[in-house]
Amino acid sequence: QVQLVESGGGLVQPGGSLRLSCAASSSIFSISTAGWYRQTFGNQREWVASITSGGSTNYANSVKGRFTISRDNANYALYLQMNSLKPEDTAVYYCNMGSSYGVYWGQGTQVTVSS
Repeated sequence: QVQLVESGGGLVQPGGSLRLSCAASSSIFSISTAGWYRQTFGNQREWVASITSGGSTNYANSVKGRFTISRDNANYALYLQMNSLKPEDTAVYYCNMGSSYGVYWGQGTQVTVSS
């Protein structure tokens, strides 16, 4: 059973920064495409960014230029650097990984952007 554990969420003022981390429990992470999603109450989960096993990245238009996704395959870790945060970025953020071995989700970490 693969486990993903997010950390780094919290309360930040508009314009501030946070760095989310996601620790994977399996070497399957190294061959997986990984990504970040977010969800607010009553809404569907929304894709934020993804990164392939080789390091190619893609971003939702709403975060492009402000967020940076990265990974450390040697340590089975995924990151999301979030800068210039806006109140509309407030959500529970989930990490995700997928490969031919399956799709896995973390439990989520709350990010709140408020003054």
